[in-house]
Amino acid sequence: MADISAIFFIILIIGVAYPALLTAWWLLFPAAVDRARLRLERTPGKSFWMGLVAFAAFLIPILIFLALPSGLLKFMGWVLIALMLTFSSLGAAGLAARFAERLNRLGSFSPLGAHVRGAVIIELASFFPILGWFIFFPLATITTLGAAAFALLHWMPRATSAAIQTESASVQA
Repeated sequence: MADISAIFFIILIIGVAYPALLTAWWLLFPAAVDRARLRLERTPGKSFWMGLVAFAAFLIPILIFLALPSGLLKFMGWVLIALMLTFSSLGAAGLAARFAERLNRLGSFSPLGAHVRGAVIIELASFFPILGWFIFFPLATITTLGAAAFALLHWMPRATSAAIQTESASVQA
């Protein structure tokens, strides 16, 4: 019985912490999150392919480090996993901001309330059996990793760079 309670409360804590993490990224790094949001809005396909490249760039050293017998190198492998998930969560904050933008078109929410709702939508969609686990979550993770890579490199879409710079300037102000 204690095992079931522990699992339940771990899932509950993660369920509360994930939207809080995405909101913290949004509040701490608004320009980077906005760049990721713009990438996800304008070039989701390029974000997916960049995410696959970034995933492969992380995966190769991770697999090598975890296969080696040295405890320090195994630790480095786990650090790389944490770093990759950190980058992906920054991109996921951009996805939550994208969802928040769409929610504000449908209703009148505060920016914070809309962002938290967007984060909860991502979380609940990932928890949905089969579709969420094996389709939405992997695609969203790879795509948000790519959006975060673009955002951290300050690579903006070419076609509407003037509109993007105007939007980014308004976020930084």
